Amino acid sequence: MEELTIINKIQKALKEQYQQVGDSMISGGVDSMEKYKYMMGQAHAYYKISQDISSLLKKTEQNEKHGNSKIIKFGIAEDSEA
Repeated sequence: MEELTIINKIQKALKEQYQQVGDSMISGGVDSMEKYKYMMGQAHAYYKISQDISSLLKKTEQNEKHGNSKIIKFGIAEDSEA
């Protein structure tokens, strides 16, 4: 379950970065429209990546429950004989 630990740490970091961008915007860290757009882009990217990871994890859980063996594992070839 080492993979899930890494994924959880990535999700936590993304949420923290998302929160930092929001806090900066609320506290007056935006002094131009360009900076506002840049920070909105950052926040959107952090949120989207976090949601995509969550979606992939849900699909993996559903596949495991249904016994599907078509799960991608990084670093392991699908047809390799170990």
